[in-house]
Amino acid sequence: MKRRTALAILASAHWPAAHSQSAKDMPTLLRSGACVFLMRHAETDPGIGDPPNFQLSDCSSQRNLSATGREQSRRIGQWFKSHQLKARAVQSSAWCRCRDTAELAFGSYTVLPALNSTFNNDSLPEPQSQSLRTLLHAMPAGEFEVWVTHQVNITALTGEFTAMGEALIVHANGAVLARTTLS
Repeated sequence: MKRRTALAILASAHWPAAHSQSAKDMPTLLRSGACVFLMRHAETDPGIGDPPNFQLSDCSSQRNLSATGREQSRRIGQWFKSHQLKARAVQSSAWCRCRDTAELAFGSYTVLPALNSTFNNDSLPEPQSQSLRTLLHAMPAGEFEVWVTHQVNITALTGEFTAMGEALIVHANGAVLARTTLS
């Protein structure tokens, strides 16, 4: 089975929200640290993947945030501000929809290549997932990071499927502690 077909099947599957937490529990989980707020970029214009021959250096050649996604990103940032939560770092994929989500929500970010999409790549995302696992395991107690990435990377790292704008709180040991849509 081709990788794109397998991903389409995964994307259509219904994944239970087994890790749901109330929004009031989220600040406590994040403040305790040793975790990552692993977020799929906010809502985009319709489509899957990117157009043929897209360029990372040219946002107009990519699938980008919709007006809803831009507002969703701002609301996520407001939620963090209203709970006085400050990530030790905000890391993003180089794709414009991820960078825009990070910027609108948190103001600043650093591009982390390990968060880049592997959707159109014939190779498996394992080297990137291993790199992310290493960074995750190093998360200290009392601190957390925000990682903005793509569904394919979240699934490779956690086995979970997330909707656009949805996030998982993932402990340094790899356990998914919670799943949420804050907007």
